[in-house]
Amino acid sequence: MGQENSALVDDSTPSETLQARNIEAVADYVKAGRARKIVVMCGAGISTSAGIPDFRSPETGLYANLARLDLPYAEAVFEISYFRANPLPFYTLAHELHPGKYRPTISHSFLKLLADKGLLLKVFTQNTDCLETKAGVPREKIIEAHGSFASQRCIECKTAYPDDLMKENIETRDVPYCLTQTCNGLVKPDIVFFGEPLPEEFHLNKTLPVDADLCIVMGTSLSVHPFAGLPGFCSPGVPRVLINLERVGDLGSRPDDVILLEECDDGVRKLATALGWIDELEAYWHETKPEGDDAESPKETENPESKDEVLETQIGILTTEVEKSLKITADHDAWLRDFLRKEKEKQKDSAELGKPDSTLPDLHESVLEKDQTQKDQAGEEKVDAAQK
Repeated sequence: MGQENSALVDDSTPSETLQARNIEAVADYVKAGRARKIVVMCGAGISTSAGIPDFRSPETGLYANLARLDLPYAEAVFEISYFRANPLPFYTLAHELHPGKYRPTISHSFLKLLADKGLLLKVFTQNTDCLETKAGVPREKIIEAHGSFASQRCIECKTAYPDDLMKENIETRDVPYCLTQTCNGLVKPDIVFFGEPLPEEFHLNKTLPVDADLCIVMGTSLSVHPFAGLPGFCSPGVPRVLINLERVGDLGSRPDDVILLEECDDGVRKLATALGWIDELEAYWHETKPEGDDAESPKETENPESKDEVLETQIGILTTEVEKSLKITADHDAWLRDFLRKEKEKQKDSAELGKPDSTLPDLHESVLEKDQTQKDQAGEEKVDAAQK
């Protein structure tokens, strides 16, 4: 299960459950009351119209742009061992990607609409942006396969870290440390890094698609396992709809697979129109507009070029800020190495002249002690703030 042949079904092969392999037939299936347990699987593509770049697109993806920076490899910014050694690039990125900055898209509002109509069994999301929750999807309906920014804890002792302090750290790009004085480990959001296991909630629910009577896959490359295997758990004969810029996984290999190769928001509007829900959907999405924002709906004002330009600008900001943080780290490291080298040379010269030894070892230790003292002081200040 989940390892099927991905060859496209022949056009001459008739559908088994739907009247036809198109979005109108899917709408008829839903309106007939045959879809009451809909499972949705979504990725970064449902958030790009909010201004959040995806990760894996060859030219516009975040990894493609991070690759030009002085990282061991682009994905290192989300790699737990690299984070332990240098957490600053991640927190620089988190400053720009933090969920509070973005509005849910109409694709997120469609999930809320499904939930309110009692049709949503579960949504599996690869996204960490919390926009499903912000759109109003009930928390119990969401499986955050890769975690989220909604909570955070120490990576050593697992002690939870206060939300208000984390928000402050991300806004100031400061690296947070555990408030437990005997620990003082690094703190990170509960998003899954490379090298970490997926949440237990995902593993407990990953076979849930077996119970689905309709599957919708949106905005994902289905390139990361085990998430990529979720559509394969759907029972034979269950319609599966893909709304994506390209065909992925084994979608399109079954007689009742319907493929919409387009932007997620466009495909969602097309499905909502066929269902007769478009006015409801637009009203739901209007409710997500921030107070005081009188801007017109992107539906009337945006075009593909302007959207691409927005994403390109956003990615440029992200990579520039990470590059700055890497340079700061590198410059500090270079200065310290040069300083210690010069001190070692002084020590050697002093020894040759018969003078007392240089204080290099003590000096080196004092640098480390100063760094640890700063961490301890920061921890004490955070504890005081939390107690207040």
